Amino acid sequence: MRNACYTPARVATAVDLANTWRPVRGEDDLETLPQLRTFLVDHLPAGERDASPPLSDADLTEVRAVRATVRTVLETAGSDADRAAEIVNAGLRHHRVVPTIRRDEEGWWADVVADADRPAAHLAAVTLGALAAVITTLGPDRLGVCAGASCRATFADLSRNGSKQYCTRTCAHRASVAAYRSRRRPAVGGPVGDSGGVVTG
Repeated sequence: MRNACYTPARVATAVDLANTWRPVRGEDDLETLPQLRTFLVDHLPAGERDASPPLSDADLTEVRAVRATVRTVLETAGSDADRAAEIVNAGLRHHRVVPTIRRDEEGWWADVVADADRPAAHLAAVTLGALAAVITTLGPDRLGVCAGASCRATFADLSRNGSKQYCTRTCAHRASVAAYRSRRRPAVGGPVGDSGGVVTG
C-alpha cells in the first residue's frame, strides 16, 4: 500500500506554506485574499480547492494559523522531535483530519483527508500529513531551517544522504563564498606583504 502523504509535491506544499512568511525580511505572502487564492490554486487539487465556498477573511486567518503550525514543526523537529510530533497531532485533531484508504489505477493508497470543506482544513491535511510522513519515514532531522546567516527559510530533505543544511543552492553558494572570504581576510594586526596583501608563505 502506498502512502499518499509521502510525495514530493505534498512535502513541497508544506515547505512553501511555511516560507510564505520570511521573518528575516519581515515579508508575508499571505496578507490578502488574492494572495491566498493564488497559493491555493498553485498547491491544492482542483477538487479540494473548488469544494470550498468563496474565500473570506476568516479563511485567511485560519490558513495563516496552519502556516504557523507547519513552520513550528519544521523549525522544531530536528531538535525536539517529540514536541514536533505533538504539534502535528494537535493540528490534525483540530482540523478533524482523518485517515482513509482509496484505490485508483495505480493501486491502494493510505491517505488523510479533512472532514470539512475549508481551505485551512484541506491545507492542514496535506501539509501536516506530509510532515508526519517525513518524520516517520526518514526521521525528524530531515526537517529544518536554512543554515544561511541571513536566511530563516525552512526545508525538508528528501535526499538519500540526508545532509542538507541550506534551503537552496543559492544559499549554500552564498555561505561558501562568505566562508572563503572570511578565510582570506587578514587578522587584525597580522602580517601583510609590501603591497598590503596577506602574507601566505
